Amino acid sequence: MSINETKIRVRYGETDQMGVVYHANYAIYFEVGRTEWLREFGLSYSSMETEGIMLPVISLSINYKNSARYDDVLKVKTTLKKMPSASIEFDYELFTEKGVLLATGYTKLAFIDVQRNRPTRCPKYLLDKLQNYSL
Repeated sequence: MSINETKIRVRYGETDQMGVVYHANYAIYFEVGRTEWLREFGLSYSSMETEGIMLPVISLSINYKNSARYDDVLKVKTTLKKMPSASIEFDYELFTEKGVLLATGYTKLAFIDVQRNRPTRCPKYLLDKLQNYSL
């Protein structure tokens, strides 16, 4: 499976007055994991956009288990669910540095052809890079 693990330190501005991470920031942590997953394959959102492909999120779910707090070091585990077609799907697990599970999540993103503003198939260059990974 194609898995990426990324570390993130919780910043003060991501927390409430009690030092607990505001719930919407978990989606941002998942985005960081997804971005780093792409980088592992030598890709980036900006390079895909240059090629005329956008990747908007069309589905997001988060299941909260425990609270992250200010200055915690978190680990985002990002897993590609299956080979992409006209969309790409990821599962996430968010842990503390000590291994406590904070949240699980899922996103689905659509490949959009910028010129036509329509869904399109996953670019061949991404599929080629994924050929060596069993999903």
